[in-house]
Amino acid sequence: MEIQEFLTQEKKSSLEKEMQNLKTDVRADILERLAFAKSLGDLSENAEYHSSKDAQGKNEARIAQIEYILKHAIIVEVNTDGTIGIGSSVVLVKKDSGDEKKYQIVGNEEADFSAGKISFESPIGVALMGKLEKDIISFETPKGVNQYTITSVH
Repeated sequence: MEIQEFLTQEKKSSLEKEMQNLKTDVRADILERLAFAKSLGDLSENAEYHSSKDAQGKNEARIAQIEYILKHAIIVEVNTDGTIGIGSSVVLVKKDSGDEKKYQIVGNEEADFSAGKISFESPIGVALMGKLEKDIISFETPKGVNQYTITSVH
């Protein structure tokens, strides 16, 4: 089954840059370490060799993962009509405390809560999708129901 990933142009560029680095600099470094480890002799008990082979496997797996993501990605453009969608940035004010939160709605690959990037499939992301400035959203968390007013969409 093919999995579709939604990416902003920023994340697509970041993944392309990471993949280029993995294919060039990281691969070259690993090959250099492997050559050195082989020069040490007996490979059966050569920790440097086994460590380098493990790093090589992880590097190639990450390259394959990025290639798959980029091949199946849908690059999203921010809505310009004020409707919240993937790529939108929002400012929310919590109803009971007045606390202000700023988030960008992104795909799963890009989600990073500590950086204010939330997945469109998260509870708050689901509540925000399709809404407009001044709308009130509610969503449930393990601590109970949260209500926010959308004060800005861009």
